[in-house]
Amino acid sequence: MRITEVRELAVQLEGGVANAVVNFSEHTVSLVAVVTDVVRGGRPVVGLGFNSIGRFAQSGIIRDRMIPRLLSAPPASLLAEGGERFDAAQVLATIMRNEKPGGHGDRAGAAAAIEHAIWDLNAKLADEPAYATIARAFGREPVATPVEVYTGGGYYYAPGTGQTLRDEFLRYREMGFESFKMKIGGAPLAEDMKRVEQALQVAGGGAHLMVDANGRFDLPTALAYAKELQPLDLRWFEEIGDPLDYQLNREVIEAYGGAVATGENLFSAIDTLNLVRFGGMRPRRDIFQMDGGLSYGITEYARMIQVLESHGFDRRQAVPHGGHLINLHAVVGLGLGACEAYPGVFQPFGGYSKECEIRNAKVRPSDAPGFGLEQKAELAPFIRQLTGH
Repeated sequence: MRITEVRELAVQLEGGVANAVVNFSEHTVSLVAVVTDVVRGGRPVVGLGFNSIGRFAQSGIIRDRMIPRLLSAPPASLLAEGGERFDAAQVLATIMRNEKPGGHGDRAGAAAAIEHAIWDLNAKLADEPAYATIARAFGREPVATPVEVYTGGGYYYAPGTGQTLRDEFLRYREMGFESFKMKIGGAPLAEDMKRVEQALQVAGGGAHLMVDANGRFDLPTALAYAKELQPLDLRWFEEIGDPLDYQLNREVIEAYGGAVATGENLFSAIDTLNLVRFGGMRPRRDIFQMDGGLSYGITEYARMIQVLESHGFDRRQAVPHGGHLINLHAVVGLGLGACEAYPGVFQPFGGYSKECEIRNAKVRPSDAPGFGLEQKAELAPFIRQLTGH
């Protein structure tokens, strides 16, 4: 069994929404297909994966550095013991050959796109959903227990679009969601607090509302927001300042008192270790949002979870950024705390397929082999373009 070809396609994200820092209409995603010599139903078995949402495709790194390394490796070196599946950790080590430690950034997402495709491929070879393959790989019982899901949203809409934050959240409530996340920091504090009050009316209280500053605030601004938000008892205050400013994170936690969430922009287990050492994060309180699609894939993400647990944190404090099918399977397979979802935005990748029904604010993956990306109607034309099927 061997890999015969690896293909990559840069796919443009749809939508004109923005947060306090970026406009997502310029963003792209790398969709990757790993083709094997295993034939079923007259077609080669193909693993599909992508990096993450809200960044950029990594076509150059994938095509110029990582694919050549993978295809030049001895086929047997990429297989797990028994030769019936591929070793995701060994694939990751292979595509990272000759790369220096540190300097994560874009290459972490490039590696993740390929590594995710290996998990999809292994699940298809076993004819099972990816969550089951992931669970077994890390010594867990594969159980498709429905998990809590919340919406990422609450964006800033341009005047004249006819859309408001309240309308957006009411639409999500009709879809079956009960908890909502909104953006702050893209308007003056007083205006943002009016938006928060509107959101609270739909959410029904602070326990069902989260706010996300997308790393925008310096310490004085963060403390000013914390003072206004503290009486609202929100579920969490997210990505307050620069993701590597652990002192800012710690000082805001001490002043704010309420739960905070961060980690979306940490790309390695070492980054996570520094966060738990220096960032003031509290067991049974704060939320870790690392995303395998931004951090070398599920292999490295599992190492991040090990870091958390070895420092007294519960894996249920891990709620990955992303809002897509791959992270849904990661949450279920690894027994994490909850899922994010992006209904109607960040297409064709955001949200889930219709087979993943959201009911009572919970969601479970479908029984399709792999991540079930082929079931997502918005992705279908791009998968056909990449694979020919």
